[in-house]
Amino acid sequence: MQALPSLSLWNRWWQTVCAKMPFSDWLLVGTLLALGGSWNVIRADGGSERNCSAIPPYLPSTVVNTTLRLQALREAMSSFNVSAYIIPGTDAHLSEYIAPRDARMAFMTGFTGSAGTAVVTLKKAVLWTDSRYWVQAERQMDCNWELERDVSISSITDWLIREVSDTDNIGIDPFLFSIQTYESYSYYLVPAKLMLKSIPDNLVDRVWTDRPLIPPDNLIRLPDRVVERTWQMKVEHIRTQMTDNPYKPTAVLLSALDETAWLFNLRGNDVPYNPFFYSYTLLTLNEIWLFVHKDRVTEDLKLYLNSTCFLAHCVQLLEYEQVRVMLKNYMTTPGVKVWIGTEYTNYALYELITPEEKLLTSAYSPVLTTKAVKDETEQRILRDAHVRDAVAVIQLLMWLEKVVPEGTETEMTAAYYVNECRSKQKDSRGPSFETISASGPNAALAHYSPSNATSRKLTVDEMYLVDSGGQYLDGTTDITRTVHWGTPTDMQKEAFTRVLMGNIEISRTIFPSGTKGVNMEMLGRRALWEVGLNYGHGTGHGVGNYFGVHEWPVGFQSNNIPFREGMFTSIEPGYYKENDFGIRIEDVVVIVPAHTKYGHKYLTFETVSLVPYDRKLIDTSLMSPQQLQWLDNYYLTIRKLMGAELDRQGLTEEKKWMLKHTVPFQSATASAAVSPLSLTLTALATALLHNLL
Repeated sequence: MQALPSLSLWNRWWQTVCAKMPFSDWLLVGTLLALGGSWNVIRADGGSERNCSAIPPYLPSTVVNTTLRLQALREAMSSFNVSAYIIPGTDAHLSEYIAPRDARMAFMTGFTGSAGTAVVTLKKAVLWTDSRYWVQAERQMDCNWELERDVSISSITDWLIREVSDTDNIGIDPFLFSIQTYESYSYYLVPAKLMLKSIPDNLVDRVWTDRPLIPPDNLIRLPDRVVERTWQMKVEHIRTQMTDNPYKPTAVLLSALDETAWLFNLRGNDVPYNPFFYSYTLLTLNEIWLFVHKDRVTEDLKLYLNSTCFLAHCVQLLEYEQVRVMLKNYMTTPGVKVWIGTEYTNYALYELITPEEKLLTSAYSPVLTTKAVKDETEQRILRDAHVRDAVAVIQLLMWLEKVVPEGTETEMTAAYYVNECRSKQKDSRGPSFETISASGPNAALAHYSPSNATSRKLTVDEMYLVDSGGQYLDGTTDITRTVHWGTPTDMQKEAFTRVLMGNIEISRTIFPSGTKGVNMEMLGRRALWEVGLNYGHGTGHGVGNYFGVHEWPVGFQSNNIPFREGMFTSIEPGYYKENDFGIRIEDVVVIVPAHTKYGHKYLTFETVSLVPYDRKLIDTSLMSPQQLQWLDNYYLTIRKLMGAELDRQGLTEEKKWMLKHTVPFQSATASAAVSPLSLTLTALATALLHNLL
């Protein structure tokens, strides 16, 4: 919320000046505000959010001055005869995480959130984003920008219809629009006689003089020890799907970065946290064209890809920017039909696939749906990665338990610590996303990450949420734990327990193969709904093998594909009390066969994240016997797997911490009236038994 300025000493001084200011000076001030709107005047009482209604405007130190950028962009717009320009927050591959050179929305607005759309006209500039980022936007944007608290295309087009005339053009970069997004804009704009003007030469790039370069790093191939299927085997599998398809496509166009990386068992370093590289692939029944920055393909990789020949298993390397030209040429061949996944194909390529009989569409390409099911090697190594990753998280939680009472640590130092712990694990390749390390009210922002300006000191009086993950050569991890080092309130305990109950209810569910995640998603919310609580984000997403931490198309949303054995997904319900605390409990699970009384091919989830939950936040009186039994079984698994790994790494103190935090709940509940000596003996016996397993 924007706070009105108080009558601080600064404001009193400003009022005195204003009272004596002649009209000519007021006119100058008004002109400057209209042209720039970005005075960075700091009032005495500070604040973390901008206040553009104050005189002078208050802007925190976290904002970016966008006056000159907007001026340059508007000049470029005029040269292309467009009165409005839409700037999405994505790249040409419709990626969730984008490289710094593709952060055009952030460059123009100053807002660095992962979701949003900016629109610039010759007089106004507006950002649309969702509730996760409203506070962040108010902290980062200057007064050149208005904030619309919405994300719907209908809201953007309603605004455009009001602001531009029916003779004006609305410019877009078609590479940054999905097929569905383009068609949605057209659906709303065409009745108002407004048209989108396709400008493949991005206008923001024209004015971004210091735009980051493409990293010079060479591409790498995965080591054989983590690969079961060679790229030739994968190519043949996709070609088999093409020949089996009744619509007989002659080619598959791969646009998402993870599609090409998976197909050829290659990785890169073009995108932060994700081992991807800029690429497209056009795969036909007898040819393979890989569009990539060829200067980063080593001679060894050229040999690996058989790039010197032109046979069915030879990868012909073309420059990344040639994809439109090559696709356009291919479409002139008689009898061709190109299969695309509409979720990740940009409009710049889609508009070239004409006429309609040369196009075959599905929501996801056959590569994405095939990649979603891990083979035996991928399952094994992804499990192994989570064991090593749990060591790092256990080290973090044990360390925080010791040092937080001393009052020396912050959200930033905690995030740094867990990243350091992961870096020491075998095959570590860095974090899989920016660590969410959030204390107290910051944790109520579901996707908050600390900065020098916002980092809070960790104390025993506040809840703490840490959502972090690692990239390893054999897997990608993502785990969230919420803890309290002092005395939680009854409300905090109940909310935490109900979030945990939601996690467990999904985890223990048995379901037929082919069930969609959206049909069981409410199980994660039911315990919260019963007392009028909820959360505003998704309940889970796919996870890859040294890949994206959010790997589509697996998950619990309506546009995810049905669950099958061998898929990995996160389960992550939460609850967030504004300006107070936030809770999220996230585990990664693998879908495995369920043993049912009457057989049949039913499935369930097996949790591969191996870190205990904060015991003092769990109110077992709210939980069912089945939920407590699941929890005890999970803790038994942690003891068995993590005990062996911590022993292997010689981490005696961490093992003691793990054993202390995984004492069975049902045994502890049943022993409530027993003497402390009996409790101790029971715990020791349990620990010895579990260590033998």
